[in-house]
Amino acid sequence: MAKRNTFFEDEKIEKKIDIKQLGRTLKYILPYKKILFLVTCMMLTAAVVSLLPPRLLKLIVDEVVVNKDYQQLALVGAGLVLLAAVEILSTFVQARSMGKMGLNIISRIRTDIFERLQQLSFDYFDNRPDGKIVVRVTEYINGLADFFSNYVMMFAIYIVKIVVVTVFMLSLSPMLTLIVFATVIPMMTIVFLLRSALRKMYTAQRAKNSNRTAFLVESIMGEQIVKNYNRIEVNKDTYRQIHQESVDMWWNITKRARLNHPVVMAFWHAGTLCIYGVALALILGGNDLITAGMVVTFTTYMSSFQDPLSQISTIIQELAQVSSNLEQVFDTIDYPLDIKDKENAVALKDIKGNVDFNDVTFAYEEDINILEHFNLHVKPGETIALVGPTGAGKTTVINMLTRFYDVKDGQVTIDGVDVRDASLQSLRKEVGVLMQDPFIFKGTVIDNIRYGKWDATDEECIAAAKTIFADKFIQRLNGGYQHVLEERGAGLSAGEKQLISFARIVLKNPSVIVLDEATSAIDTETEILIKEALDVLIENKTAFIVAHRLSTIRNSDRILYISNKGIAEEGTHEELMSKKGLYYELAR
Repeated sequence: MAKRNTFFEDEKIEKKIDIKQLGRTLKYILPYKKILFLVTCMMLTAAVVSLLPPRLLKLIVDEVVVNKDYQQLALVGAGLVLLAAVEILSTFVQARSMGKMGLNIISRIRTDIFERLQQLSFDYFDNRPDGKIVVRVTEYINGLADFFSNYVMMFAIYIVKIVVVTVFMLSLSPMLTLIVFATVIPMMTIVFLLRSALRKMYTAQRAKNSNRTAFLVESIMGEQIVKNYNRIEVNKDTYRQIHQESVDMWWNITKRARLNHPVVMAFWHAGTLCIYGVALALILGGNDLITAGMVVTFTTYMSSFQDPLSQISTIIQELAQVSSNLEQVFDTIDYPLDIKDKENAVALKDIKGNVDFNDVTFAYEEDINILEHFNLHVKPGETIALVGPTGAGKTTVINMLTRFYDVKDGQVTIDGVDVRDASLQSLRKEVGVLMQDPFIFKGTVIDNIRYGKWDATDEECIAAAKTIFADKFIQRLNGGYQHVLEERGAGLSAGEKQLISFARIVLKNPSVIVLDEATSAIDTETEILIKEALDVLIENKTAFIVAHRLSTIRNSDRILYISNKGIAEEGTHEELMSKKGLYYELAR
């Protein structure tokens, strides 16, 4: 486990991701080839049609104004109306199609990142504040949604227009067209250089925003502690500092981005003056190829050329921000799955409950072992209690059994099958864990219980609740089992939340049961009732109990005192008390 990133540390993404990352989005675009073909046809149609009016303008100048041929005026007017109608229709079709495709692309990216988050191991979440994970799924993807729904379409349209305009300008005057490109090439070079600098700044700014969101989420989740310890003013100052860092970075980006427009306009005006100068020199020199109508038409095309270029330079700046977003989003999607099914993973079935830890060594952080050469052999139906000082490795033993983390060396087996060879779905089905801090989802009480077995009937859920005596407090709720609970079970006591969690495990009915400080939030009277229910639940099943309350574990078949990277003492309650060692001191 790497050093945990916090709200006051910028995330560092080592990979260099830019155009290549945008290229990765092709896999999201390719399924919509038919829409792309339709959009391309509509864009070409709109681009060509939008550039025909200048040709008609040349005809008006040279034939109607200069040669006084008014008969063509009506035809030109009708042509302009028809072209306008075609352009409006094709633009509408392409905008609607591209918008729908953009939304579908973002929908797939959202699904991919959510699915990856569901698969990632605890290590990923241990190393990042919740806020920094949330911001990737929300703010970053919202920015991508806007880009793919709007800017991608506009970028493609502008590129098509530039190509078509270039063809039209070359057909009028290759010489004047060369002047245009002599201006455009250095202009776009500077724009790309600005964009490269902006991409790095956007990445830094995203890190500042991520810090701010992380602190905000942490403050919301710890609201009671903040108020209880009078940290309101301190938190205000901290937020102002983090927020100001984000604002300062954004202001630096804004100042750099504002250089884009002056650069474009300076080069463009220089190019326009050159064109007028050359055209005037050619006309005064008696060149018959240059007419007044041609100059008017060419400058009109220049305007049609200049607008897409200006917009493209703006989109390129947006691209700098989008590539930064993609960098963070794809970092999550690409994050390696260190806890996953092996090829041809074994499905655990008919588990007897034989659990073995064979010469296990484990470390969360490199070179800081929590357990070393740990050996434990548990028979089917045996109840094992784990006690010891905080941080000694009690929960670590459980984490390796459930494969929340993998061993560094050695192996953990269930009925002789290495848990790394078992499918995660079957392992998590056969091993049930009750955590110290139960999580309650927003929804009805009965659906929260059903989380232990999604295909369970209402009757089965109610029976599970009655087994651990949760029925009494549930019936007092408005609506009983259909009472809608708020996020994190707001309004319920810690004990009531844990009772719902106990009902889940009763409903799940796993072969191996793990209680990790599961009774710490329950009053003594309720604990006695649950102990009676658990005696029935764990009968003939292997059970692991991590607890500080000795009343919970004194009847265990074996009690293990975990200390100094292994098992310091082992035996029944009576045996360990008679030794008057570490367990005896703990009991005192």
